Amino acid sequence: MKKRLWLSLALVYPLMLSSTLSGAAHAADAKRPWLDKKLTPDARAEQLVKAMTLDEKIQTVFGYFSTDFESKKHVAPKEGRKDSAGFIPGIERLGLPPQWQADAGVGVATQAASKKPYQRTSLPSGLATTATWNPELAFAGGAMIGSEARKTGFNIMLAGGVNLLREPRNGRNFEYGGEDPLLAGVMVGEQIRGVQSNHMVSTLKHFAFNDQETNRNHVNVKIDDTAGRMSDLLALQIAMERGDPGSVMCAYNRVNGSYACESDYLLNQVLKKDWGFKGYVMSDWGATHSTVPAAMHGLDQQSGHPFDKSAYFNEALKEAVVNGHVPQARLDDMVKRITRAMFANGLIEHPVVTPTTDDAGIDFAANGKISQSDAEEAIVLLKNSNDLLPLGANVRTIAIIGGHANVGVLSGGGSAQVYPVGLSPVANEGPAFFPGPMVYHRSSPMQELSTRTGAKVVYNDGKDAAAAAKLAASSDVAIVFGNQWMAEAIDAPDLNLPNKQDALISAVAKANAKTIVVLQTGGPVVMPWLNNVGAVVEAWYPGTSGGAAIARVLTGEVNPSGRLPATFPASVAQLPRPVLDGDAVTKDENIIEKISTDYNIEGAAVGYKWFDLKGHKPLFPFGYGLSYTSFAFADLSANKSTDGAGIDVTFNVQNTGKRDGKAVGQVYVSPAAGGWEAPKRLGGWDKVAVKAGASGKAKVKIDPRLLAMYDSASKTWKIAGGEYIVTLAESAGAKPAATVKVKLDARTLNISGR
Repeated sequence: MKKRLWLSLALVYPLMLSSTLSGAAHAADAKRPWLDKKLTPDARAEQLVKAMTLDEKIQTVFGYFSTDFESKKHVAPKEGRKDSAGFIPGIERLGLPPQWQADAGVGVATQAASKKPYQRTSLPSGLATTATWNPELAFAGGAMIGSEARKTGFNIMLAGGVNLLREPRNGRNFEYGGEDPLLAGVMVGEQIRGVQSNHMVSTLKHFAFNDQETNRNHVNVKIDDTAGRMSDLLALQIAMERGDPGSVMCAYNRVNGSYACESDYLLNQVLKKDWGFKGYVMSDWGATHSTVPAAMHGLDQQSGHPFDKSAYFNEALKEAVVNGHVPQARLDDMVKRITRAMFANGLIEHPVVTPTTDDAGIDFAANGKISQSDAEEAIVLLKNSNDLLPLGANVRTIAIIGGHANVGVLSGGGSAQVYPVGLSPVANEGPAFFPGPMVYHRSSPMQELSTRTGAKVVYNDGKDAAAAAKLAASSDVAIVFGNQWMAEAIDAPDLNLPNKQDALISAVAKANAKTIVVLQTGGPVVMPWLNNVGAVVEAWYPGTSGGAAIARVLTGEVNPSGRLPATFPASVAQLPRPVLDGDAVTKDENIIEKISTDYNIEGAAVGYKWFDLKGHKPLFPFGYGLSYTSFAFADLSANKSTDGAGIDVTFNVQNTGKRDGKAVGQVYVSPAAGGWEAPKRLGGWDKVAVKAGASGKAKVKIDPRLLAMYDSASKTWKIAGGEYIVTLAESAGAKPAATVKVKLDARTLNISGR
């Protein structure tokens, strides 16, 4: 392997040495028409490919890990950005810049074990952003992290994670957009659009069905086409339509027997043919398993060598093209897709430069405010007995217990890890190596509360439950921070808080009925202590300014408006797979043909749909969230869309309380005759800010695909004629605020719902 690797590096390094562009865009001339920005991206890419040599094409489809990898004797290319995800050399003579790739969806990440990580702004987790139900915040956050990535010297961002939350124990749920295909697709699509507003390429990932981390490299996902098109694939399709990503990253797992990165069904048939995707498919790091099958089945770029077993898309691909095993036209298509994405997103006209300072001229204060706004709207108030929150002026003593809340807020681990300015204030308590370290952002909820209240605030680390309970008993209010660290490559063993935190919370609640629990989790958890505490706040991983966001919600400076993007089960027994498929102990390579998971159990009935279908009562339903004010919904109206086969919905929202707030009116739809995968689907929502005593108007347009069943034989969406029930509610489990019926004609729509 070592000999082959260095042979491949020798092939491209002469080009790499001359490929780092000076920072000034090259001008078009008669010999380089592809640099004429008046031409379409397709025309420019086609002209460029014609001018490239075979070696130049090969180097464009083969990417290197841009971090030293000692165990594989890999030295990062010196032209790459240090300790980053990837690098693909450019071609100076053609005016094609290198591709500098940065992880991930919450900010500029640094690969593990770096001695000098990038210190950058972190958004709240992807699941938190989805909990805002506010597409404008998703776009703003994407634009912010894209700007920081560009200033750091990157032009590709490995953002845009939209895998559905089928498995609440999944270690990467915090990176994604929840359980509903519409909500996830819209919110992640807006983030992608925000990232790419900086003349960058964003990915859409992980394509597809990478919904668990246990044995992720080889687990075989079984799912029928119809069920997949109406669930995970629909989420990805909506995100693609909304965000127009330059690249799609294929997943590690197998789907119906084939690896996702060499699945003709996923890459050629669904993505490129059916959806008309014009960008390129890059592999996840270590997800390429072949040369000819991968190339012929739709993979356009191998990423992050030497994570894979071989340099499949380097000299092996060149040999395959020369010998005719891979047609020259296929290689040209691969390169055209990559360069088209670069042209379409302005990478040529707006080249990045190497930053001259560690901070790269970033306005961290301004960016921290963007992250804070996201975190504030993401926080979900789950319980508030006797209006314990917001904290009143009569609270004189507050016990802060656990979670390192005296110094910071928790973040998720793995390749998405963003390091804070000043680095983590907590010594790593997690794995010494990947997916560690465990990192906290320097925004202390305790300190923020101290500056916002006149109360005496005392901290206890929570390691001794008896001592914590004693402090709670002597305080007016006790606030326990319950943390669940989640990370790539691992799944949670269950849905309980780890490290005996449930017992801690129970002890504190027994000592003081006015106990508030603030959860920092990667996804749903169970709460055996729920009936004994006064209030529960889900803060997720709240990002760079998370401590301020939490404090502002607790004190009432911000009225909580987050809503759950995922169902919180009462127990794992309610899940489609109570026992997680796979073996977390045995190494992946030893179980290649043994491990599978059957998603046909629930099919397209993911999350709240499964709970509705089976009649399960969750701990908290999808869409749930309380407020410090109250809202009344009225005047629901629903009519067939005049511009298509969907439904146009309007309703009024009145703030009947004494505080300004934001309501999230959720519109669910179901056929009166039944026949869907579940009793109802989310058809849309509108988040409306309404001042106390005032009213607002909400509008929702229901996508026709959400009124239809997918037909695999004809690759169409079919709306059955008949009556449809449109329901307005505050969550998937709430009593309807209003319902109306709409009669629809039978209709057949194309794959895009038109």
